[in-house]
Amino acid sequence: MIVVRPAEPVDYPAVARLTVDAYQADGQLNEAAASYANTLADVAARAEAGALLVAVDGGDVLGSVLFVEPGSQYAELSRAGEAEFRMLAVDPAAQGRGVGRTLVQACVDRARTTGCTALVICVRDFALPAQKLYQSLGFVRVPDLDWSPLPDVKLLALRLDVHQDHGGLV
Repeated sequence: MIVVRPAEPVDYPAVARLTVDAYQADGQLNEAAASYANTLADVAARAEAGALLVAVDGGDVLGSVLFVEPGSQYAELSRAGEAEFRMLAVDPAAQGRGVGRTLVQACVDRARTTGCTALVICVRDFALPAQKLYQSLGFVRVPDLDWSPLPDVKLLALRLDVHQDHGGLV
């Protein structure tokens, strides 16, 4: 059974490994974004900046996500009243088991309990499985917020109103 809980320091090495592995497997650490691997591997910094959540099954860490609020170090899109999640990653060996969906649901739940009205995320333009997941959960594109942190790295913005029913995300 997959359970989402706050990450503990003992989880950090697994989170670093699976995050870099997942981004590498997905083609997100190409030459233009290769240095991003260092940011992904710095799990302690992420944990200080927001709520770092892990999905576990038994003792195995299967995935992680960083939940942040506007103005925090890792926030990129969120505005007042919104929350954001970053660096969602599922161990390539655990993909297809609903881990990503479970982590997104945990972020939706956290956004609601913290009084946010919306949840936002950036996704690479070529990351079609991630886009499909987010759209299936009710996220909609917000093209006005698309951006590029580096040449050849295009990020698409998506937003979910967390006060509406989106296929079970209540």
